[in-house]
Amino acid sequence: MRTRSSRLASATLVAVMALTLSGCSYNRFVTQEEQIKAQWAQVENQLQRRNDLIPNLVETVRGTAKQEQDVYKAIADSRAKLAGARSPEETIQAANEQSSALARLLVVVENYPELKSNTSFNRLMDSLEGTENRIAVERMRYNETVQAYNTSRRQFPANVTAKMFGFKEYPFFQAPPAAKKVPKVEFAPKS
Repeated sequence: MRTRSSRLASATLVAVMALTLSGCSYNRFVTQEEQIKAQWAQVENQLQRRNDLIPNLVETVRGTAKQEQDVYKAIADSRAKLAGARSPEETIQAANEQSSALARLLVVVENYPELKSNTSFNRLMDSLEGTENRIAVERMRYNETVQAYNTSRRQFPANVTAKMFGFKEYPFFQAPPAAKKVPKVEFAPKS
């Protein structure tokens, strides 16, 4: 009988310790998830800023480079996808498409030197460059926050809590494969 009660006491002690550890992990996961959501909001804020600048930039370039319609269509399509994104994964994909479209626009700009002397264009490009830097910083911060959370979620005994309460893994914001290619810039004017 004594061994039975000591086993029961040991099992109770282990259950209480697991519950205590689980409670600490639970609160940490809730805090980290809120940090991820807040950081994601910052990423979306900067993506929206870029989205708001693009029409002005496109109209400025369009006045000079009328025949580059496919670039404008790609930019418009990417803006529409970004506006319609419903999840971080969809937003990441749309933002990567938009980055690719903007890279093509910059190649167009290289072919039209008269654009570079346009004051409005230069101001817009400075704003866009600043926004791209802000996006890069916010994506980095988001990825750092996700990394800390995902790491915590996989460590023992927190992984038990994560599984018990359904804490999911969050995706990283990764660059698209096209971003790894070196953009081709030609300085010769089109004929």
